[in-house]
Amino acid sequence: MVSYNCISSGYLREKRSYWFLLFLFLGIFSNGTVFAQLDLDDLLEDEMGEDIIYTSATFKSTRVINGMSIERMQKKQLDFRISHRFGTINSGIYEFFGLDQASMRLGFDYGINNWLMIGIGRSTYEKTVDGFIKFSALRQSKGVKVMPVSLSLVSFMAVNTLKWEDPERENYFSNRLSYVFQAMIARKISERFSLQLTPTLVHKNLVQTRFDQNDVFALGLSGRFKLTKRTSLNMEYFYTFREDNPDPEAIQYYNSFSVGFDIETGGHVFQIVITNSQPMIEKGFITETTGKWLDGDIHLGFNISRVFSFK
Repeated sequence: MVSYNCISSGYLREKRSYWFLLFLFLGIFSNGTVFAQLDLDDLLEDEMGEDIIYTSATFKSTRVINGMSIERMQKKQLDFRISHRFGTINSGIYEFFGLDQASMRLGFDYGINNWLMIGIGRSTYEKTVDGFIKFSALRQSKGVKVMPVSLSLVSFMAVNTLKWEDPERENYFSNRLSYVFQAMIARKISERFSLQLTPTLVHKNLVQTRFDQNDVFALGLSGRFKLTKRTSLNMEYFYTFREDNPDPEAIQYYNSFSVGFDIETGGHVFQIVITNSQPMIEKGFITETTGKWLDGDIHLGFNISRVFSFK
């Protein structure tokens, strides 16, 4: 059972973060600028008689492997996603090299319009319910308007629904909350190769010990290499900028590294995954990965994406 650090009520009230709402406001504000830019693009197109050619399919899905990609769902399209991770392959034959153990997440992502996407999911990891809102601020393009990269902003909120470890003491709902804020900057370098940088801030209202950080910064690097018309190889790595925990009995965390092989089959995208991260939510795989590749702490898994259109 995880042992949580007891925090005073005053401290907890200060830690009730309103960053999620602030990020929502900033996203709406930034997209007002996007709308103005789109109107300007139309005027330029009328005057110059040229087109703006937007880049498409920088990544095949809204997620690279565990983490978000620059892509978003089109208006009135729903992505039903099943993510599954087995145990570690070094668990031996008794656990059938991890296949006897499993962790999963079910998610629904929906395109509100051409710049806004929302999603919700449920994970077995800490019985977490998570939700997010994602804004497309810039799109890579050429022609009348040259934009070298695409930019999206995303804000997550997750709720840990495990039973309280000590139900007799005064427990705050805010203890259950965590937030993640990301900016995704991507470029489709060629028809086959795409890269993405993902600056990330993870905030937890409650941490396990007094040595743990409430705020952890991380930088993600993701890539996609298209092998054939319907297959691609994906890579994802998150480096965390955190201080060393001086407690010798503390849980050791590692940077998340994952490789995925995508197979497109009509309306489905099936992805085979190997990773040292079992959690499939951002605060989990970025800051709470306990597996070490060199020790064989590798999880086999898969992601299945099925898109439904309501147009």
